Amino acid sequence: MRLSDFDFELPPELIAQHPGTRRADSRLLHVTRDSLADLHFADLPSLLAPGDLLVFNDTRVLRARLHGTKDTGGRIEALVERVLDEREALVQLRASKPPKPGTRLHWRAGGAMVLAREGEFWRLRFDEPVHACLRREGELPLPPYITRAPEARDEERYQTVYARAPGSVAAPTAGLHFDEAMLARLRERSVRLAFVTLHVGAGTFQPVRVDDLSLHRMHAERYEVPEATARAIDETRARGGRVLAVGTTSLRTLESAADDDGRVRPGRGETRLFVTPGYRFRVVERLLTNFHLPRSTLLMLVSAFAGVDRVRTAYAHAISRRYRFFSYGDAMLLERCDDWASPSANGLRHSSPARRAPRSSPRRAPPSSSATPARCATRTPGSRADLRCSTGSGTARCCSRTRGCWTASSSSGRDTRSRRGFRGRLPGRRGPARGRRERIRGRTFS
Repeated sequence: MRLSDFDFELPPELIAQHPGTRRADSRLLHVTRDSLADLHFADLPSLLAPGDLLVFNDTRVLRARLHGTKDTGGRIEALVERVLDEREALVQLRASKPPKPGTRLHWRAGGAMVLAREGEFWRLRFDEPVHACLRREGELPLPPYITRAPEARDEERYQTVYARAPGSVAAPTAGLHFDEAMLARLRERSVRLAFVTLHVGAGTFQPVRVDDLSLHRMHAERYEVPEATARAIDETRARGGRVLAVGTTSLRTLESAADDDGRVRPGRGETRLFVTPGYRFRVVERLLTNFHLPRSTLLMLVSAFAGVDRVRTAYAHAISRRYRFFSYGDAMLLERCDDWASPSANGLRHSSPARRAPRSSPRRAPPSSSATPARCATRTPGSRADLRCSTGSGTARCCSRTRGCWTASSSSGRDTRSRRGFRGRLPGRRGPARGRRERIRGRTFS
């Protein structure tokens, strides 16, 4: 498959800029083989059976962004990718000119020396323990699509309630929906909880730069699977329970630690696992995750897990129903599809309790109750023409110009997308898709 197969347009107002009032107040889209259900996250326990196992990532986000100057007075911005030892770290640097080995960097108090460049990173030696410097000088590294500065509230809400092991530059966002009350409800229902650790690196924000996905290489990320977690997975399977990964980082950890028979081995390691449609999942049977960026490796992963057509349908439906996207957004529960090249999702049923239906925007025509990922019927894939996809309920412009459509259509045949679609643009800015990716990369020091 190609990178362009995973593109879609998103109205910028659907990008969640702030967390909800309470963690568990978010919405939940349940995607099964033949249906979509609009729920609330509070409904999650009712979707689980006694004896099921939830696996969480207990990494803790570092205050990994540093601001400082060089000896020349030029400003620099550093994002710590990995703490190597007490005083050394790999970082991404943003500066007017790349610093040379021996360059001195100054923070508000203290500083660091540039030792060497290692690929896209620089190795720095700090004047003091790295973690002490980050606690005093660091800033929480909110994702680039959150266009505001970090606030005091983010120090709590951009961490999971069970975060334990410091080491990530981004939160495992599927876990942000859980509060202590929800964890207690799960235990009362005899749902088991287990933990792994994967430290999310700055590479999670890096765009895929090649259209041929077989050429893409993931950044290495460190993980650890405790013996208790590996044992809990064995016991759950033996009793007929299901393994649910909370977030893509938990899934990648379990799949990386599994042997060919699906047995999870405890221990530590590094993973560069890149999951695309066609991957054979060996451990995880259900996935709880947020909605992901277009053209991202995470969107490819969920498409591999639940089926490309199903995920296209789910995203089109979520856009039409005004779900909130990305880190502070809503969640979806996916059932594994082992035949990833699934039949067309046109047969998906939609279940949405009336009392839970979100308010429709007064500026838009009411969306249809079933948004289908129609194939482009009138033009060949890749055409530069203004393609249109025909659906059973109307028409919608083909947003990716490839094999499928990720955009919802209205029952009246109107294009229900915002004219300031997300693909290729940041809110309030103009420019082609490549330009937008370059801007996001700039903010994340690639």
